[in-house]
Amino acid sequence: MAQTAANAIISKLRDRIQHLEGAVARPKTVLPFGVCEIDERLPGGGLAYGAIHEFAGGGAGAVDGAAAALFAAGIAARTKGKVVWCLARPDLFAPALAQVGLHPDRVIYVEAIKEDYVLESFEEALRFGGLGAVVGEAVRLPMVVSRRLQLAAEGSGTIGLVIRRWRRQTEAGDFGHPTAAATRWRISVLPSEPLPVLGVGRARWLAELIRVKAGESADFVIGACDGQGRISISSDAADGSYKTLRSVHTG
Repeated sequence: MAQTAANAIISKLRDRIQHLEGAVARPKTVLPFGVCEIDERLPGGGLAYGAIHEFAGGGAGAVDGAAAALFAAGIAARTKGKVVWCLARPDLFAPALAQVGLHPDRVIYVEAIKEDYVLESFEEALRFGGLGAVVGEAVRLPMVVSRRLQLAAEGSGTIGLVIRRWRRQTEAGDFGHPTAAATRWRISVLPSEPLPVLGVGRARWLAELIRVKAGESADFVIGACDGQGRISISSDAADGSYKTLRSVHTG
């Protein structure tokens, strides 16, 4: 019996070492967007569970930053289970999250007094497992920290969503530094969809997939998240007129 137990322990240790060395590829599940134009750009057809994904506003302003947060909230809304949201600034508007499908009864808010504690809480929640998603707001995400978060996500199989929020314009440049995130997204607000009558149409965003492991970058003009966290490709994307919208927005 003792020998059998020892062999089992040795076998587990070998499997663990092989995993750390990258010799064993763990099966990955994904969370698809349900939009073929986007999913076909992502390995496996969606955002990988057991990984972290990064989101930022296309500019340094609050409007694009809010769009990035809602985009991430829509992703979290389409997962199953509780969502832990870690933040340092108590300015999150819960009714807006509910409008994209992330209802208050699903969210556990973790408010920290400084950003280092936000990232620590984010990592701890990722390691806990059993959650639908873990969301963390951060200005900076150093490579060493992002690797640790990625390992925590891999260990539990939980999807981690990092929202980069800037307090001042000079901080936005930090998003150019590399991280270990499986995907990196930049979200910008565009004019809303036109209606045949007077009124405000569905909000539209420019979603830039600026980095994806084992894939290529791409841009999408999308309709903002609906009440179930779902997005759609804007009709402007079909005829190429989104390029004019983008040049107006960035110019």
